[in-house]
Amino acid sequence: MVRVTSTDRRTALRAGAALAAAGGLTGGCATPGVIAHPAPATQPPARAPRRHPGLPAQLTHGPRTRPRVALTFHGGGDPAIARALLAEAERHDVRVTVLAVGTWLDEHPALARRVLDGGHDLGNHTLRHLDINAMSEAEAREEITGCARRLQRLTGSVGTWFRPSRAPRASPLVERLALNAGYPHVLSYDVDSLDFTSPGAEAVTRKVLGEIRDGSVVSLHLGYADTVAALPAVLEELAHRGLAAVTTTELFS
Repeated sequence: MVRVTSTDRRTALRAGAALAAAGGLTGGCATPGVIAHPAPATQPPARAPRRHPGLPAQLTHGPRTRPRVALTFHGGGDPAIARALLAEAERHDVRVTVLAVGTWLDEHPALARRVLDGGHDLGNHTLRHLDINAMSEAEAREEITGCARRLQRLTGSVGTWFRPSRAPRASPLVERLALNAGYPHVLSYDVDSLDFTSPGAEAVTRKVLGEIRDGSVVSLHLGYADTVAALPAVLEELAHRGLAAVTTTELFS
């Protein structure tokens, strides 16, 4: 297994800092010195959710018969770290899936287009990232549709996937509300990196590479330095194993 050293971590953090030093983010970013990814003159709409016939309403992993995996990131946190992570994935010719929190999009609206311009999937991770399964029907509906409205406004689509917040799986109520909001499938995962606990880059790398298999959907997070520092070693080892890291849309196609 490829190991992440302290030098790797410092390199990743310097990459994020370099991005932050490059300029200012438009659209109400509270973090100074972050440059927005330039948008094309004509912006095509984002991909809409797609129904996958024969698959369950809640998807945990893709086909086990193909050497593909999907790295999915909960969208929140420091935009400089998010940009560094996307750039690192693209440097390895890898595309990922970002499930964005609605309030994060309010603070950093340019990131929605940055994700799509990089060829990545963009989806819905609720409006405020609260325990959606514990909410009333009206509250849960607003969490889903509130984020969907922001995605629609910023990209022309409600996004490709919905993932519940504070839970790996949606309750039957939340599953139904997501369907009503235009999401045929709820996206879960079979590998939890636990990067949100900030265990260090080496621990994140070991957890992901120790559990990932053909068809796996991996849960990761934007906004954590450990995740950026772990990503090069994870991607290099996946390539060594012959596992292609693709968007979730590609995984289930």
